[in-house]
Amino acid sequence: MKRYLLAPLGVIISLILFAPEAFSFGGPLQTKNQFPLFLPLNAPSVETASYDHSFSVDLSYSSVYMARSSPTWSVNLDMEVAELNFRYRKDILNLFELGIDIPIVSFNSGFMDDFLSSYHKIFGFSDYGRSGRPGNAFLYEVKKNGVLVMKGEGGRVGIGDVRLTAKRTLLSDDPTVSLTADIELPTGSASKGFGNGSADTGVGLLVDKKLSEKIKAYLNLGAVFPGDLKAHETIKLKNFVYGGVCVETEVSKNFSLLGQVFVQSSPFPKTGISSIDRMAVLLTVGGRYTSGKDSFALSFTEDPNTSGAPDFTITLSFKKRF
Repeated sequence: MKRYLLAPLGVIISLILFAPEAFSFGGPLQTKNQFPLFLPLNAPSVETASYDHSFSVDLSYSSVYMARSSPTWSVNLDMEVAELNFRYRKDILNLFELGIDIPIVSFNSGFMDDFLSSYHKIFGFSDYGRSGRPGNAFLYEVKKNGVLVMKGEGGRVGIGDVRLTAKRTLLSDDPTVSLTADIELPTGSASKGFGNGSADTGVGLLVDKKLSEKIKAYLNLGAVFPGDLKAHETIKLKNFVYGGVCVETEVSKNFSLLGQVFVQSSPFPKTGISSIDRMAVLLTVGGRYTSGKDSFALSFTEDPNTSGAPDFTITLSFKKRF
């Protein structure tokens, strides 16, 4: 694990153990894997098992660098990714929940390379070869057997694949247990990386469990069945599995701290590039402030095993409950 994660993790653990009074829990942090090759493939996030009636807006900003090749594949990514995701969830007569996610995505050259270079030098961390690239330059090119598969354009903004969701509660006490299903429609451009050109489906098991009056845990297990990637070339993708755990600790009447771990297998056929083929892991820490029916959350996501995930992601969320 990267050394600079130890301090924030220590703070989270201390607050979990010694947190004072409680208030109503707000659910997991709304983050997902912003890695450009995985993002358009029905990328899941950790969800609560409880029904919800809310509208939320999540703004995520990620830094991505990967320049890797094998005898078959070459993957060259140097970019910053911004996503504005609009989410609506509606409890239907307390029988089930329906929802829709509408993402707006931008791939761009960004502005953080100088900061990241100084950061890596100060703390002695590897930059994975980023320093060999021009500063704040854009690159998004994926090839198989020398043939172009995907090529993104810097500065372009486009709609991603729209997701429709459904949730049905099986147990509504403690623990709360639900089943969820979703379908992601091919509304985004596959050749430019905003979508994959096919419909993707997914199913999941969601569990909420109070560990004490101050602490609540959320567990998700699921599978995604992506359609073929239909970009410049058609690539047959694999079904992948995922899991996530979030622990929410109520620090005061209006504020909570959260720690979250998410893992997923790769949806791509074996590429010979270990950073894509092995399990992706995302570690997120954040906080949420609640005022009445409105809440604001800020989180920071890292990739502790540097595989299939951005170098980091910052997410700012607003949610309004009805």
